Amino acid sequence: MSDTPAALLDRLSLNQQTVRQWSLPELADGCARAGVRGVGLWREPVREYGPAAAARLVRDAGLRVTSLCRGGFLTAPDPAARAAALDDNRAAVDEAAVLGTDTLVLVSGGLPAGSRDLAGARERIADALGELGPYAAQRGVRLALEPLHPMYAADRCVVSTLTQALDLAERFPADRVGVVIDTYHLWWDDTVGAQIDRAGTTGGAASRIAAFQLADWVTPLPAGVLLGRGQLGDGVVDLRWFRRRVEAAGYRGPVEVEIFQPALWARDGAEVLAEIVDRFRRHVG
Repeated sequence: MSDTPAALLDRLSLNQQTVRQWSLPELADGCARAGVRGVGLWREPVREYGPAAAARLVRDAGLRVTSLCRGGFLTAPDPAARAAALDDNRAAVDEAAVLGTDTLVLVSGGLPAGSRDLAGARERIADALGELGPYAAQRGVRLALEPLHPMYAADRCVVSTLTQALDLAERFPADRVGVVIDTYHLWWDDTVGAQIDRAGTTGGAASRIAAFQLADWVTPLPAGVLLGRGQLGDGVVDLRWFRRRVEAAGYRGPVEVEIFQPALWARDGAEVLAEIVDRFRRHVG
């Protein structure tokens, strides 16, 4: 059974990048004022503020951190680069633990320079997950592998579909490695419904769904596609279908709005957040 509109709104989380014009104190205060109880944080501003101080700030505002972004970039074949990436991901796990979130989002990394070996790059991700999983589990953090749209495969993420993400995640215990379902990246895939079922408890095992994120797909895409996410309801994604599908698969966790869009960043943050709450009610609830 789906949540009531009020209960669903209680699950709404605002990703920090959606209102990147806000400082961390402004984010905490703005969400508290708007009745939004969750925030997804990014490592760079958290590090600048201090992880322990950020944790206190969020907690004192009555909020919780629903995810930390990001770890990953695990495809380098060079031993020194690989060791540095693993060290950075252990640091990210530590930061997530301090913030009190059990979800560290991983963007896997693209093809190394000069390489065309997608399969080899994915195997290096699996090797890294095997090394990082126990470390994260000891700290109460689950690694959440996020598949990105195929247009990012070359330079950012060789994991392009939920199928590929689950094929990697299922090599490890579900409490160590899960997946992120992001509507912006997965809306186009005609197998995504069956793969959501596979990821959730309807697959007959512990859920692999570690995070659920929302953004719309608008056309024409801007020149910098990384910053082309649409406000909820402005594009072609059936956001309500995704919400219902992940709920049918057993997911009842945070619903995090993550939109990278310069037009939103140029506006008043409180106005943007009020619009998101309204769009969330109309297009997701």
